[in-house]
Amino acid sequence: MRLAEYTDYTLRVLMYCAARPQQLVTIGELAERHGVSKNHLMKIVNDLARQGVLETTRGRGGGLRLLADPATLRVGDVVRAAETDFRLVECFDAEVNECLLSPACRLKHLFDSALRAFLKELDGATLADLAAPAAALPKPGAPRPSQPPQPITLRRRKPPPA
Repeated sequence: MRLAEYTDYTLRVLMYCAARPQQLVTIGELAERHGVSKNHLMKIVNDLARQGVLETTRGRGGGLRLLADPATLRVGDVVRAAETDFRLVECFDAEVNECLLSPACRLKHLFDSALRAFLKELDGATLADLAAPAAALPKPGAPRPSQPPQPITLRRRKPPPA
């Protein structure tokens, strides 16, 4: 499974804003830091503002900031809102399914279970778990590491007390 670039950039915008809770962030700043077009970011920011996740201020001295508490914003919810298609295989969509194996096939159930497990894992992490403090982020134009980042283990969110 591969997430859409839209979802990737949505998460980047939210993580960047979460790392700077006391400042307004501009589209230009985000575009420069992430190497993404301003037009693409404007669509993402507008969608997040319509959902009540970001606050935007127009004009000179304007920008955007996170409205939601990063500790309450689950990564799984962000991914569900940003992704448009979770059909991993043709048989997930009864309207277009023409697979002859469907009546006896167990693959759909396997992929469905895997998708539910994937989203459950994402639900265990919040934006606060992912947001690095602004001081830990590289400066614009700084060389990128030659080695890919190592995988991280996300902390599971503790269930609320009963």
